[in-house]
Amino acid sequence: MSDSFPRQYARTQRFTLGEPRNVTVSPDGKRIVFLRSSAGDDPVNALWVMDVDTGAERLVADPRALLGLDDPAGDDIRDEVTDEERARRERTRDGSTGITAYATDAKCQVAAFALNGALFAAGLLSGQARPIHVQGPVHDPRPDPTATRLAYVSGRTLRIGELDGSSRLLAGDDPKDSDAVSWGGADFIAAEEMHRFRGFWWSPDGQTIAACRVDDGPVSEWTIADPADPNRPARTVRYPAAGTDNPIVTLHLLGLDGSRRMVDWDREFFPYLAHVDWTEDGLLMSVQSRDQRGSMAMKVDLGTGEAIALTSDYDDAWIENVPGVPRLLPGGALLTASDRDGMRRLYVDDRPVTPNDLQVRSVAAVADFDDSDDPTIVFLANDPDEPTELHVWSTTPSTDPEADGSRPGRFTERVGVHSIAVGGTTCVVRSLVPDTPGATHTVLVDRVVDGPTITSHAQLPSIAPNLTLIKAGDRDIATAVLFPTGHDPDDDTKLPVLLDPYGGPHAQRVTASHNAHLSSQWFADQGFVVVVADGRGTPGRGAEWERAVRNDLMNPPLDDQIDALHDTATRFAAVDLDRVAIRGWSFGGYLAALAVLKRPDVFHAAIAGAPVTEWRLYDT
Repeated sequence: MSDSFPRQYARTQRFTLGEPRNVTVSPDGKRIVFLRSSAGDDPVNALWVMDVDTGAERLVADPRALLGLDDPAGDDIRDEVTDEERARRERTRDGSTGITAYATDAKCQVAAFALNGALFAAGLLSGQARPIHVQGPVHDPRPDPTATRLAYVSGRTLRIGELDGSSRLLAGDDPKDSDAVSWGGADFIAAEEMHRFRGFWWSPDGQTIAACRVDDGPVSEWTIADPADPNRPARTVRYPAAGTDNPIVTLHLLGLDGSRRMVDWDREFFPYLAHVDWTEDGLLMSVQSRDQRGSMAMKVDLGTGEAIALTSDYDDAWIENVPGVPRLLPGGALLTASDRDGMRRLYVDDRPVTPNDLQVRSVAAVADFDDSDDPTIVFLANDPDEPTELHVWSTTPSTDPEADGSRPGRFTERVGVHSIAVGGTTCVVRSLVPDTPGATHTVLVDRVVDGPTITSHAQLPSIAPNLTLIKAGDRDIATAVLFPTGHDPDDDTKLPVLLDPYGGPHAQRVTASHNAHLSSQWFADQGFVVVVADGRGTPGRGAEWERAVRNDLMNPPLDDQIDALHDTATRFAAVDLDRVAIRGWSFGGYLAALAVLKRPDVFHAAIAGAPVTEWRLYDT
């Protein structure tokens, strides 16, 4: 008996199992490293390497074989993860098992990863993986850039592991520290809100580590019971609710020779450590104020530990943390991103290098494609008039975006949502498009599509979206309208309506991609017109659009859902405004509950999943 769509959707973890993920390209462009499970319903990821010249894929580390399971083909792998690894997966929304993360040396010749709290290393050239029996449990192991040794988090400590299996404590041995102090990890706010999922960084020569010390002592304790299992004892956690104390986060330079120095910056005004990056051009960090309106990029003096301000930014509403920046370019120029001109642009030493009609979403890489003195900045951006798409672009520090003919180059042309990994002159472009299920990973060499495609084992969904994308209302709200499979959108037979939004900051539901609309299509197939709208507050439309919800998370998002609904009704006669329901999850759940409470004249039923019910209980 074939699975129903909801069962298939759950079993395949939203059709992500079997797809290549965590793609890394070696700096010489010769190897592509990635994780992938063996099938579309297999949650156990293994480590693979592709040879770019031949297109051959090699299995480097199979977690079932490494753990010596009786049934190597089974899916019953023990997943005895550390508390730190469990928290990382929760922060990254990762439901897979096996090898879920790895790190490599600078040349991408050695990879390290943890399985069930044990340390493993793999030779990416030899294709051999082996355990390294160090004192554990092991979390977030990272080889030093020279592939001589590894560092890893173990409980509240940071340790150094040698390739012969010996290990030693690097930090976490201070008897004055309480049980709330930990080393080498990311605090809750950094991981949940600032895209920083790690807490230590190797120096380029492999002799020093910049490590976070997190003191959760000031953070309020909460006692949480499990209503699904009343027999389970309640547990106590530390959670920084809005307006309450945050952890104390400091950054330290820890030499392998035993030297220690704390990095000095104004932590009273800038308590949030948002980003750290250590390259040959220096140790860079960015910090944020408690109200998130001010940020500063700083370079650390390695001799004194003083953090020296390079540039600052301020916004009356809030500063966005843009993945991939700030960073130091080869030669020391500073690359940043800011919304100061109403559109998120890239700046090199405070001079804009992207135009005012592109919304930059992240920086993917800084590459040297043509051996010039000017590096190439590879970034993701969209035209704010087309927020449903995301494309790969490139520019150089010498670009003058105000001059004619100097617009950044675009890698990707096909309508869709694209991302990229870069190494040397080799790129791997991941593409999601409207008319094809799943993702493709295409290899480009010298920016030409002449390489292999990484194989995906992801399952094909049993349904396909019957989708129309429109711009609704006076504000051109990006809106997806889905009808039952086979239903003609011009058919005027009345159907009940289901709104299916997220509708809040940092997340889009309406994108030009096939799989993004599968769950909405299943609801449509139950006999609904499904309307999905990305109103004010969602990303991709510029600073004013995103900040329209400042101090009012209720009215702009709800008004835009209503406007999109009513405009859809003027375009499609099947829309029955007398039978309107709304469902959502997280912010979408908040919006769904709000809709029937505030506007019962429009919304007649709501399903609220994991809604925010009190903003004062949200995190800081």
